[in-house]
Amino acid sequence: MSRLNTRRAVQLGALATSAVLVLAACSSNGSPAPAASGAASQGTVTATIKFWDPYPQREAGSDWDKLVKSCAPAGSTIERTSAPQTDLLNQLTSAVKEGNAPDVVLLDNPLMPDAASSGLLATAKQAGIDVSGIDANLEGPGLVDGVAYGVPMGSNALGLYYNKDVLTAAGVDVSTITNWDTLNAAIGKVVDSGAKGITFSGIAGEEGVFQFEPWFWGSGAKLSDIKSADAVSAGQLLSDWVGKGWAPKSAATDNQSASWDLFLTGAYGFGENGSWFASAAAANKGFSIGMIPIPAKDSAVAPVPTGGEFAVAPLQSSNASDHYANASAVISCLTSGANANVTSETLGYLSAKADVRAAQVAANPMWTPWVSIVEGAQGRTTDLGAGYVGVSAQLSQALQGALNAAGNADQVKSSFENASGL
Repeated sequence: MSRLNTRRAVQLGALATSAVLVLAACSSNGSPAPAASGAASQGTVTATIKFWDPYPQREAGSDWDKLVKSCAPAGSTIERTSAPQTDLLNQLTSAVKEGNAPDVVLLDNPLMPDAASSGLLATAKQAGIDVSGIDANLEGPGLVDGVAYGVPMGSNALGLYYNKDVLTAAGVDVSTITNWDTLNAAIGKVVDSGAKGITFSGIAGEEGVFQFEPWFWGSGAKLSDIKSADAVSAGQLLSDWVGKGWAPKSAATDNQSASWDLFLTGAYGFGENGSWFASAAAANKGFSIGMIPIPAKDSAVAPVPTGGEFAVAPLQSSNASDHYANASAVISCLTSGANANVTSETLGYLSAKADVRAAQVAANPMWTPWVSIVEGAQGRTTDLGAGYVGVSAQLSQALQGALNAAGNADQVKSSFENASGL
């Protein structure tokens, strides 16, 4: 999941997985993508550069729009088009097949393996895109069979926000939260004090899976075996929260924006959500908000999935060297030099480069607790590649069954066993 901001969060749960499936289906059923005809070193930047991104909420004249267009090399202009990921991917699939693909596209990171294996993308080397200096874990989703296909625009991450006022009233010290047992003890105290427990997004689709993965990985489970005892224990944890009334029943249908809105009511002690809400948390006037890493079953920090988009160069069938020169110039402008920091801050990301992250933290201490979380994050597709799509769909079904089971252990277990057989 790429930065899941307020509007995009509503879209992603139903769209990201279906977008990949549409992409794969179009690739397998249609004619093969045309071969590229050149390399970046052979071309020069030309007059109109087409740039596609999944940020329709960042309208013309926004800071992002101005930043992108400022990266047009001398003698050229950038024509920016925005659409939700599903539309963007469908349009990209058609454009590559028809030989009129844009120069640059930003793709959500879980879509990278399928996009590459479906013949939609030039390799980073082919397009002349510099991938040096990027953290290996953040570059991971853009690697297919060891070959890089683009540059991460940065990363967001998930953390456990908490209401300082509620926790103080309940006598909870967050420093004592070192695993699932101590988290449950803390939530129990919060509820006993008269407040509500925890919010999270368990909506069907990739968005809910994105929020479930820290608990899934934190149990010791692997995506290659979603019916393992560890995997079931993660589902049981969240199911018990719903069954005890510690989490709202709406968690099964809440997207991340809705979950955040519930947390902002001030009624809940905890809320799992993303770093894209960090600025809003710092500026909140109703109550003081803190954040700690999401705990694992037996330790204080669970791995979280990397979020954010990759800047890629679509495969071109004509004038490829010119298109790749365009892509290389614009992507370099956005992700290197002084603009690397500007891009990250504009998107609300931590940079994929350690030195830029350090500069962000120095300028804004708000980012300090997020650095270790981002640096320890895991790529959703790093282990499974294009196979992640099917596993994500299975995991989504298992999670939905577990939440609806409301603590019933037999139903939780069968939900994971049945989903793994799909």
